[in-house]
Amino acid sequence: MRQQTTQTAFGIDIGGSGIKGAPVDLATGQFARERTRIPTPEHSTPQAVAEVLAELIEGYDLPEDVPVGVAFPAPMQRGVVRFIANLDKSWTGVDLPALVHRATGRHVVAVNDADAAGVGELRYGAARDADGVVLVATLGTGIGSALFVGGELLPNTELGHLEIDGHDAESRAADSAREREDLSWEAWAQRLQRYFGVVENLFSPDLIVVGGGVSKHHAKYLPLLHLRAPIVPAQLRNAAGIVGAASLAADA
Repeated sequence: MRQQTTQTAFGIDIGGSGIKGAPVDLATGQFARERTRIPTPEHSTPQAVAEVLAELIEGYDLPEDVPVGVAFPAPMQRGVVRFIANLDKSWTGVDLPALVHRATGRHVVAVNDADAAGVGELRYGAARDADGVVLVATLGTGIGSALFVGGELLPNTELGHLEIDGHDAESRAADSAREREDLSWEAWAQRLQRYFGVVENLFSPDLIVVGGGVSKHHAKYLPLLHLRAPIVPAQLRNAAGIVGAASLAADA
């Protein structure tokens, strides 16, 4: 991946319930100032969300040349939203960088949220010294995925939607399934074993990094998995999307 030419960028992570952002020190991958969270508008149209992003950025009084990276919960093609599940359906086909640029006047890069988290872990977290094929998976409401080959991102992999045993994989193995079905850590680990076993057979990763909020409980389930590749907890956790998005904005 390209080297950054700026020392600070602003990262934003858009979710179904909250929009979070912070300036990021690109030398360390840490927040340069405390993160801010604003609730996602109930009617989460592009214009409504763009206004929240402008408010978020303006709250930090940053120099005009600080770029903005946006992690967005949908597949993206060159900044255009392909389809959307967690926000208003009017997002489909929207050029997100152009929308946010009109609202803020800043240079903007947009990327899928799982890909942004993966970039954060690759550059600053658990995968920063890894070579070869690296899979970063985020376990939450669904299963997000970011796949890297030789440090280069293969975007929009959406591996949580693999069909395994007749089911959409994330419907059985996401953290939301564990909570919904009140599964023990051991029972959930069996589902994760099946999921990661299939993914490993498809891509033969050299390293698997597991993120999402449940990664803070990694000692309860990761040791129960038996894979060929090492599988380790994410280090940046919920900061990964903001950090990765900021880092990609600085690249461009």
